[in-house]
Amino acid sequence: MKTFHRAASLLPIIMLLPAVPAAQTIRPRVLTMQQVVSLAQENSISAMNNRNSFVAEYWNYRSFKAELLPSLRLNASLGNFNRSLVQLQDFNTGAKSYRANYNLSNDAELYFSQNIPWTGGNLSLSTSLSRLDQYSPDRLTTYYAQPVYLSYAQSLWGYNSFKWNRMTQPKEYEAAKREYIENMEQVAQTAISYFWSYVSQKEDFERCSKSFEDSKRLLQAARTRFETGTMTRDQLMQIELEMLNDSIAVSSGSVSLRSALNRLCSYIGYQEDTQLNLIIEYDVPEIILDYNDVLERALNNSSFNLKQEIQYIRADESIAQAKANRGIQASLNARLGLSGSADRFNETFVELKDQEIAGVSLNIPLIDWGLGEGRVRMAKAQAETTRNTLKQSMSDYRQDLLTQVMQFNSQGSRCEVSERAATLARDSYELALQNFGNGSMSMTQLDQLKQKRDNAQSSYISNVAEFWNCYWGIRRATLYDYMTGTDISAEFDKLIK
Repeated sequence: MKTFHRAASLLPIIMLLPAVPAAQTIRPRVLTMQQVVSLAQENSISAMNNRNSFVAEYWNYRSFKAELLPSLRLNASLGNFNRSLVQLQDFNTGAKSYRANYNLSNDAELYFSQNIPWTGGNLSLSTSLSRLDQYSPDRLTTYYAQPVYLSYAQSLWGYNSFKWNRMTQPKEYEAAKREYIENMEQVAQTAISYFWSYVSQKEDFERCSKSFEDSKRLLQAARTRFETGTMTRDQLMQIELEMLNDSIAVSSGSVSLRSALNRLCSYIGYQEDTQLNLIIEYDVPEIILDYNDVLERALNNSSFNLKQEIQYIRADESIAQAKANRGIQASLNARLGLSGSADRFNETFVELKDQEIAGVSLNIPLIDWGLGEGRVRMAKAQAETTRNTLKQSMSDYRQDLLTQVMQFNSQGSRCEVSERAATLARDSYELALQNFGNGSMSMTQLDQLKQKRDNAQSSYISNVAEFWNCYWGIRRATLYDYMTGTDISAEFDKLIK
């Protein structure tokens, strides 16, 4: 009896344990699962990082497009003062001597440039003006002007990066869009896991609290039976021990519940002292997926197939680059324009002279010991390895998608079965509590039924949580909402502003 009195003296403290989180509450917030998802996609650090990553990809794509557009630039070199000794060599005797150099130069060039993506060349139209002020041995000012000249530079049969970037960059930007939506769906999956983790902890805490109340009633009934001689002292002590264990479970459940709440609040951008009241829908929608339909949507909507296409192109690009860099390297440079020079600025443009410059530069490896050919073969081997890896990735992707579809299609029936099992286990335990009072149920049997009740309820919640995890996993794979029958999209224009 002293043990019972000691346990009873702990009751006021134990009953305060569940109220600790509520004491820190600022205000309750009522949220549905969809609202939790929306908050996570708006406020979570993962969502913010996802938005920043997409913006970076957007500007990378803008930079690529800018390279294909004409550009206008001004280059200037102003105030170049030079007072030094320079080495000169006499033309007739070959003797070298040092002479004083004392001048000031200013140069400016305005040029309009356009990359030619089809050939990889660069075309520019320019105008430039230079002024040289010589101070020693005599004061002399000279102007040199090129009012207009056209330049073109072109690598002959070389590697053209513009050609390959035009094939890959639009695909990479489209893949970045799809990956952004996929990452947002992953944020939703994580939020749902925190949502149902909190629901599970809340259910456990409420069961622990109810079990504690039940054990107190059982202890009262056991005392009556002990006083009438229908229960031994050992049995009474077991019931007292069970009540103490239930009180510890309440305390532990309170901490776990608070921890789950903190994780959920942190992820959706709420303060740690927020108290949530979640609206829980245990009924799952009846959806049966067709694998072929899921696979088609996944290949058309997700980033996986696009990324595969990009890697195939990159493999071919590596071979083309290796072939272009072997053997003879040649480049064409041409320049056509007008130029003039005079001591006065106005006279510089009076008698302009034609200027034509053209030439081909060659780089011919006479002996490279097979270096160029080796690089080509290495690129081909690496490209073949990439292709084989991509084929295996596609096979694994299809298998994983089939597994997801099969699991999802079976998860609905699991929820129904586990719900029925939880109802039966709960009713059996309630009936056992009633029978325990009249002596027709032993404590061992009661503990077994209690354990079955707890396991069945936990299994039910776990199956419902897994259903939604599978559903959002299918959403992420297909970028398609099977509940509304619409493709999942995002407002990209708002992201880049």
